[in-house]
Amino acid sequence: MITTLAVLLSVQVSKPGWKLVWNDEFDRSGLPNPRKWGYEVGLIRNKELQFYTNGRKENARVEDGKLIIEARKEDFKGSQYTSASINTLGKFTFEYGRVEVRAKLPKALGSWPAIWMLGEDRGVVGWPRCGEIDIMEHVQHDPAMIHATVHQSKDGGGYQSKGDKVKIDDYADAFHVYTVEWKKSGLEFFVDDKSYFTYPYTGPSKWTFDRKMYLLLNLAIGGSWGGQKGVDDSAFPCRMEVDYVRIYKESK
Repeated sequence: MITTLAVLLSVQVSKPGWKLVWNDEFDRSGLPNPRKWGYEVGLIRNKELQFYTNGRKENARVEDGKLIIEARKEDFKGSQYTSASINTLGKFTFEYGRVEVRAKLPKALGSWPAIWMLGEDRGVVGWPRCGEIDIMEHVQHDPAMIHATVHQSKDGGGYQSKGDKVKIDDYADAFHVYTVEWKKSGLEFFVDDKSYFTYPYTGPSKWTFDRKMYLLLNLAIGGSWGGQKGVDDSAFPCRMEVDYVRIYKESK
């Protein structure tokens, strides 16, 4: 027998032209579901200040139907801050689709939350050949500006990036849906179903977004971009809250 809740959820996540293939509604308490999420661990990239922890509720937990990724000011394994970066590598990867993440962002100088994707073959081909799709990034020193960016290889070596931004004044007070539609014809980015950046297919020799990718959710502190105007230690702990993650494939 299908419960009323299951029927409501089915209606809620349905979308004309798209079929739901993976999701997390964060309807269980405790650590993020280990069948769906893994962790990055340590000091990872971009001269960021936080130590990403593994399986630590202080930094990543599910409560009241929300995923909480929390950055804290604390001494931990040689760092002065902790946070979490969870991802679907080894759990779920996909090629083309629509990704929706409903989230509320922190309001702390030095914070750098991100919703993004990387090619699963990064360990083999390296970055930027693996491709990077930044669905949402926000840095508090540029408040209310939501950024979407793509990074890929450049002819002759190096990488090239292109993106755009949109102003969302209540980014820290209300939930918004951050979305990318990834197709063979290109990429299109939305906030609350309003398109603000498109990146069309650039041809086979210049296109790196033709491989399976995985999803990452993280909250960085400081770093080459997030820390350009310092870090306000009085704003900690700070958090990114995620209501749901839904990934769709186009219906045939």
